[in-house]
Amino acid sequence: MKSVCILRLSAIGDVCHALALVNVLKARWPECAITWVLGKAEAQLMAGLDGVELVVFDKKAGFKGMKAVWQQLKGRRFDALLHMQIALRASLLSTGIKAERRIGFDRSRAGEGQWLFTRESIARPEGYHVLDNFLEFARYLGIDDPRPNWQLPVPQQALEKAKELIPDGKKTLVICHSASKPQRAWLAERYAAVADWAVGEGIRVLLCGGPAPAELALGKAIEEEASEKLVNLTGQTDLKTLWAILGRASAVLAPDTGPTHMASSQKVPTVGLYAHSNPRRTGPYNHQKLVVNRYDANILAQTAKPWTELPWGQRAKGDHLMAGIGVDEVIGRLKPLLIK
Repeated sequence: MKSVCILRLSAIGDVCHALALVNVLKARWPECAITWVLGKAEAQLMAGLDGVELVVFDKKAGFKGMKAVWQQLKGRRFDALLHMQIALRASLLSTGIKAERRIGFDRSRAGEGQWLFTRESIARPEGYHVLDNFLEFARYLGIDDPRPNWQLPVPQQALEKAKELIPDGKKTLVICHSASKPQRAWLAERYAAVADWAVGEGIRVLLCGGPAPAELALGKAIEEEASEKLVNLTGQTDLKTLWAILGRASAVLAPDTGPTHMASSQKVPTVGLYAHSNPRRTGPYNHQKLVVNRYDANILAQTAKPWTELPWGQRAKGDHLMAGIGVDEVIGRLKPLLIK
């Protein structure tokens, strides 16, 4: 392979999985020119990848955003396009990317008609996780036994800020409390109860989240519910700094959200809270055994079928499913990680 274009726009967690594939391709074909089309926020996190050209798609710009990407890639033809996103918007964007080979997911997982925009498809992977699907692209291209590698450059300023917040030797629990959809976040009073337990054990607690109003509100609510003093960083960190902070944590607690994967990618023990999505598919890849799983019970109650008999990616529905996760069970996951 001399040139490969990767099309994976979002979200942060999925882009972390795509990073693992990008590093596999770089290791196998160091001279290969890799171009990655991705979203604006995702590009901020992936900035600085050696040997990888990032082409930013602004989804808010709609068709104008697509035309801007096509213009940037005008006159170029890749050896292969790895179409790694099933969203119709991504498929429409792919029509302006020229490549000798257009490779997508297997038909059972090529949702939203993705198979109409590709000419080849990967095999259905043995693994169930999103990352297993991504690594199958490497196998399809002839790379045997691809080992995920999440190496990501981080600016020195971000590393120094993380060290200031989490000094060497200081046990720290980082709670990334929010998710892209508010119903997938846990309850403020329960986060606060876990934080109070941790502080009572001499463990530093940091709250992290994005600048969206809902995330700022949840961070403040946790602070107000907690009896102990917490460090609330919600809305105060860029993605590179958050990556560095998570990399220094003793443990991370989070729902189904991007920082869950940012932490697990760095092999930091990550307790994921899952009630809507199957954690076998979207849970922290390196820490599946730490997940608190209410998905299985919820999907069985809603469909009268176990998850093994349902389509890949089917979610449980409801605004209050996360209330099924109790404080004691979460502390039970964290205790062996933080108290030894």
